[in-house]
Amino acid sequence: MSDRIVVQRPTRIEVDLDRLAGNLRAIRDHVRVPVMGIVKANAYGHGLVPVARHLVRSGVDQLGVAFLEEGIALRRAGIRVPILVLGGIFGPQIAEFIDHDLEITVSSLDKLRQVEAAAEAKGRKAVAHLKIDTGMERVGVHSYSCAAFIEAAVASRWCEIKGVYSHLACSDDPASPMTARQVERFAEACAHFDRLGAPMPLRHLANSGGVLHFPETWLDMVRPGILLYGVAPDPTARMTVPVAPVLSLKSQVVYFKVVKAGNTVSYGATWSSDHDCRVVTIPIGYGDGYSRALSSRGEVLIRGRRYPIVGRVCMDQFMVNIERDTAYNEDEVVLIGEQGGERISVDSVAATIGTIAYEVLTGLNERIPRLYIGG
Repeated sequence: MSDRIVVQRPTRIEVDLDRLAGNLRAIRDHVRVPVMGIVKANAYGHGLVPVARHLVRSGVDQLGVAFLEEGIALRRAGIRVPILVLGGIFGPQIAEFIDHDLEITVSSLDKLRQVEAAAEAKGRKAVAHLKIDTGMERVGVHSYSCAAFIEAAVASRWCEIKGVYSHLACSDDPASPMTARQVERFAEACAHFDRLGAPMPLRHLANSGGVLHFPETWLDMVRPGILLYGVAPDPTARMTVPVAPVLSLKSQVVYFKVVKAGNTVSYGATWSSDHDCRVVTIPIGYGDGYSRALSSRGEVLIRGRRYPIVGRVCMDQFMVNIERDTAYNEDEVVLIGEQGGERISVDSVAATIGTIAYEVLTGLNERIPRLYIGG
């Protein structure tokens, strides 16, 4: 599609780059250690390359992604800061990591040997971060059995061990005892470097919840994800860092009609009113990642007032009951964000459908144009 057609689509995501930079500053001021900005999953729905570029301009120390493909996309976009790929690796991929100067998560002795072999074949050292499992049981060598793994990594001729890290399972909850156990296990694992007389690599442990709640997890670098985008990792989190939401989801009224009493709206004929009402159609649906679970449950803002979604959300559009109020074609509709003193947060959308803000944000797909403001 041409740029002109894309710009004309009434549905859009607005990403406030000034807020993004402000959130990075707030996190830096809070932790006083380097920050790895996590931009996986299309930068939590905000747009991988534009967000990464602005974080680099704003002074982020490093970037983190989930998959090799994301790292390559950033390199092809001209982004040169260090990039760690956090996910598990497959042997055939390793040469690509080295070719694109991407830092590798090494999560087992077998993976270490694969990385060494690929690096030797390339005649170039691989940059690695060792993954220690302190209680997540996802990837990584268990903290209680990592001595041989760390010893082999320290002795490696073809791996530069830049970092060692783990992932916190319960840091969203400031009252959970799990984080303290993980901190202790991670410290025990890192002690092997001292035992071997080896330099301590960069230690990083804190995700968004760790940044907010657990200063003991900040160590040598932090890895904020959803917090960078101004959203709490959990609705119960203590927001000890003053961040602001970066993303708004907006559309426009595309159709207006009067629905007679008793007439049903949308697929399945699941909703009707006992009186005549005014219904408007909004051109966004589950084909864009706006959840069908919001059918007859979600709300939008039009002219600074809240109105309910009625009937089932369709693939490309849904309907809103404005009762006897007035709305015109092309009136702005806010699905996530602020309008006229009212606000619909991504947390409230998530709560309505029984999920988490992460899923709502990352579900907003590439069919929705992103508009970057500020910066």
